[in-house]
Amino acid sequence: MFLRLVADSFGRRPRHKLLTGAALALGMGVATAALSVSLDVGDRLAKEFRSLGANLLVTPQADSLPLEIGGVDYRPVNAGAYLPESDLPKLKTIFWHNNIIAFAPILEVRVKAWTTQSSPASAVFVEPAGNGDATLIGTWSNHSLILPNGETFITGIQQASPWWHLDGSWFQDGAGECIVGKAFADRNALKIGSPLYLATPSSDGLLLKVTGIFASGGSEDNAVVTSLSIVQQYVGTSARYRKLYVSALTKPEDDFARRDPKTMKPDELERWSCSPYVSSIAYSIQQVLPGADVRVIRRVAEAEGQILTRVRMLLWLVTGAALLAAALAVGASAAASVIERRTEIGLMKALGAGSGTVGFLLAAEQLLLALVGGGIGYALGIILARLLGQKIFGAAPEPSLIVFLVVIAIAAGVTLLGSALPLHRASRYQPAPILRGE
Repeated sequence: MFLRLVADSFGRRPRHKLLTGAALALGMGVATAALSVSLDVGDRLAKEFRSLGANLLVTPQADSLPLEIGGVDYRPVNAGAYLPESDLPKLKTIFWHNNIIAFAPILEVRVKAWTTQSSPASAVFVEPAGNGDATLIGTWSNHSLILPNGETFITGIQQASPWWHLDGSWFQDGAGECIVGKAFADRNALKIGSPLYLATPSSDGLLLKVTGIFASGGSEDNAVVTSLSIVQQYVGTSARYRKLYVSALTKPEDDFARRDPKTMKPDELERWSCSPYVSSIAYSIQQVLPGADVRVIRRVAEAEGQILTRVRMLLWLVTGAALLAAALAVGASAAASVIERRTEIGLMKALGAGSGTVGFLLAAEQLLLALVGGGIGYALGIILARLLGQKIFGAAPEPSLIVFLVVIAIAAGVTLLGSALPLHRASRYQPAPILRGE
């Protein structure tokens, strides 16, 4: 009988029901879109942030004090410590190996450069930087790395520094090719296909062919970049590098993430290690690279965290505003409905219905309306979320049962909250004055 009364009441006064259902559907649609995008925004933005470049820097612990001016290391090639290239596959064996999307070892040496194929004696000397020196950077380009499990991982400077804009083509490993920075090329009238002769005071000359001109916006614009193996052979250091840039997918750091792992209890260390903080990934890398010092590039990591936090805050503010508007609309509709049904409520109480029964009946009607409005709002929200995801991130979030259940629960909560005051007043109505028409 109770369900029959609820169903019968639900079918009457369609105008109020339609307005309340529309308000709930719109509010739940915005909530669904915000929740769907928020659950997906972390991973999507983390991948987008990788265009900012590496967020971890690996250097030898025993390295000498670097002498850097304008981002260029001026130490002699035989100064400082090195790390073995053979340890790099271990990076894909750590707990967060799937989060390591790229890395590129770097070996730099200061050289003199000539824009000719002939010997330095008859060449035109290039003066790209102070003291007539140039920086030769050795690194990987689309390097195929064999992992311990037998899989092949493609990585290099393209993946670790995707913001580099290149005209031409990347150098091939060991093919005597190079790319040059735009500032270096402009100052010395170099073009794609030009020969470049490099030498150091303690080595023979090295002839490279320019295959591309790149712009990085940093000190690399004044450098010559070629394969790591060429620079290793050139300076006489076999299978070693001086620093390593690592690009990893991370989550924003909080106060817990910034704690020193040495001061943590075992359960805290386990929870910290199982969270993809940039600091915990750095800690894992240091465990598999003996003698390495892993540092977080803070300007990149902090920028990622701030942007992600603000985007999520914006989504929650929009959701809160939509839910508040829905609650106000539900409250106004419920108040109007209670006023129109005063006679019905008075008659129910005159026949013996208590205040709790009347309130429960009206609340059941509102909850049924919340179920219908929430379901329609979820469908609208999924469409909106797919449009937003496709436009902003290039990939739409998938529907989620958890989001559906949460949206229905939110719809019920908003409905009860908005109609709480009208329902309370209805339960306090006295039947005698109502039936007398007062």
